[in-house]
Amino acid sequence: MMTVLSCIGTKHDPLLFGVAALICILGSIITTQLYARGRRTISLQRMSWLFMAGIIGGSTIWTTHFVAMMSYEPTVRHAFAADLTLVSLVMAITATLLGMVVSTLTTKGPAIELGGLIIGLGIALMHFTGMAAYEVEGQKVWDLGMATASILLGATFGILMCNRIARPIWRFCRHGGTAALILAIVTMHFTAMTALTIVPDPTVAVSSSFVPDDFMAVLVSAITIIIISFGTAAYFIDMQTQRNTAERFRHLALHDAVTGLPNRSSLVDYIDSVITRDDEAGQFTLIKIGLSELKHVSERHGFSAADALLRTAAQRLRLALDSDTFLARGTADALVVCVSRHTKTEAQRLAHHLVKVLNETMMWDGTHLAMGAHAGLATLSRAPGRDSQQLLTEATMALDRAKEAGAGAVRVYDRAIDDLTRAHVEMTMALQTGIERNEFFLVYQAQNDVESRAVVGYEALVRWRHAERGLIPPSEFIPLAESTGFIHRLGDWVLKTAALEAAGWARPLSIAVNVAPAQLADIAFPLRVQQILNETGLDARRLELEITESGIIADQQKALAIIQQLKQLGVRIAMDDYGTGYSSLSMLQSFPFDKIKIDRSFVDAVAVSRPSAAIVRSTIILSHSLDIPVLAEGVETEEQMDFLRQEGCLCVQGYLFGKPQTAEQIAAVTGMAVSASAA
Repeated sequence: MMTVLSCIGTKHDPLLFGVAALICILGSIITTQLYARGRRTISLQRMSWLFMAGIIGGSTIWTTHFVAMMSYEPTVRHAFAADLTLVSLVMAITATLLGMVVSTLTTKGPAIELGGLIIGLGIALMHFTGMAAYEVEGQKVWDLGMATASILLGATFGILMCNRIARPIWRFCRHGGTAALILAIVTMHFTAMTALTIVPDPTVAVSSSFVPDDFMAVLVSAITIIIISFGTAAYFIDMQTQRNTAERFRHLALHDAVTGLPNRSSLVDYIDSVITRDDEAGQFTLIKIGLSELKHVSERHGFSAADALLRTAAQRLRLALDSDTFLARGTADALVVCVSRHTKTEAQRLAHHLVKVLNETMMWDGTHLAMGAHAGLATLSRAPGRDSQQLLTEATMALDRAKEAGAGAVRVYDRAIDDLTRAHVEMTMALQTGIERNEFFLVYQAQNDVESRAVVGYEALVRWRHAERGLIPPSEFIPLAESTGFIHRLGDWVLKTAALEAAGWARPLSIAVNVAPAQLADIAFPLRVQQILNETGLDARRLELEITESGIIADQQKALAIIQQLKQLGVRIAMDDYGTGYSSLSMLQSFPFDKIKIDRSFVDAVAVSRPSAAIVRSTIILSHSLDIPVLAEGVETEEQMDFLRQEGCLCVQGYLFGKPQTAEQIAAVTGMAVSASAA
């Protein structure tokens, strides 16, 4: 070690040595950044990133070597052979590019380290080829031991560079990869230079055809400027592109694609912030405005007309409201206005005005379109335990009463006279006895391979056949079960029943079961899943639990711990309804998902809505980059299938392949004996 340090300190010009060090550090940073970026992409895009990384990395290795050689101060005349000098540059670039390509052939295998070995050996090959181009007026004598050590150092740090970037343990591992590349170049070069002894010999002449130092200085300096400029530009372009993409994803996640208004997630956040401030009770009102004609417009004139109607409604409301009034799209056919510092009377007066503005007909393609606007109001009270969901529910109840009254009506939520409140209580009581009365049953919706259309699994869906009301939609009783806590018991019944029936299938198809946020928040949930698997005999690898962002966002650390326990059982985890929340990107990065399910709201409109198509396309590209399979929900048309197939989606689910069916109805596919379901 002291010999190497002595070589650096006494035999090199400090200024040129500093230039070589600067080139090495900057070039290595840019190279590893581009290499890491390439690993996160696929196909032609990956090769483009790796090509840039290979050019910059190879040039950095070569330039560092020759600037350091120019700083070397032998006591005899010297020069560089032009042909071998250029050959060494080609070697450095080729070896670096080849090593990076090899290391990206797999995400986990030994090819990662093999690629690093190629890069490290390429550094050594470039160095000794460059030394062959270094002609001196004397004899070059090599210390075989030190020369071998230099090759081993280059190879070792080259392997470490690829290993740290491809197999990160924590977020700073990429910087460790940069440091390893710097060490691979520096230790290899100076250890090899220590192995060299020049014995002056006047009989050895330096040919006049060799490149002199002044020309070499200009050449290397020019290449250095190109490297730094090219690499820096590529790096910052990449960083800006990533920031733009992230911001675009965030905007799409928090805003409605049609109107550009904040979506429901943003609305909930805003209401929660108002409740947290606790200074607007009695003066904060939600005005939920429904557009009853929207569905009819969509059916009669198509999605384009419906989207135009929504955009017009949003624009009219913007013009009628103060600039600081929060306006959002609450549901598919409703917009929500958040009114602050208004009395109930003032809020009602404003609601009537807004409804009147919206009910003026609009022209679309030569046709007069009506909106059928009506509004429901709910005011934030000082009662304890108030939250955004309750306020939104009250506004919805008032809106339903306004809808019954007809277009133009405005209704205010009143707990005392609201008939829906009594229905809510009655249904809550019916839920508690529904399992004992065997009113709940499961149906299964097929999940199909895009190319072969073969069934690859099923999703279990719970249905409720009420003794008096008949079939009750899940959209009515699932939220009620969640709000009352009954979801724990109902979810347990669904999971056990689905596992028991799937265990009786002759074909080992996967079975997906939805997990409610309250279930995922229960620390005993993984143990209960294990008990159900043991009791039913279902192979854990066939069970897929579907969770949503709402089940994670409240306590991410706790949710991650529970998910990891489930993964240890062999159960697969899927992110359901992807794209409808505001934290999807961070969730994919932090949680070990085995599948992404694109929400049907985006799939519905891929053929007619460019924003929806862009979101689906971006999600598929993102899932490919993360090696996470993706499934599209709500596929109902061949046009949607063609789009998904072209974009690389591998699996779909929807009415195109049939409605959900009972276990007996799918027995021909699953291979289940009909009597097994009754067991």
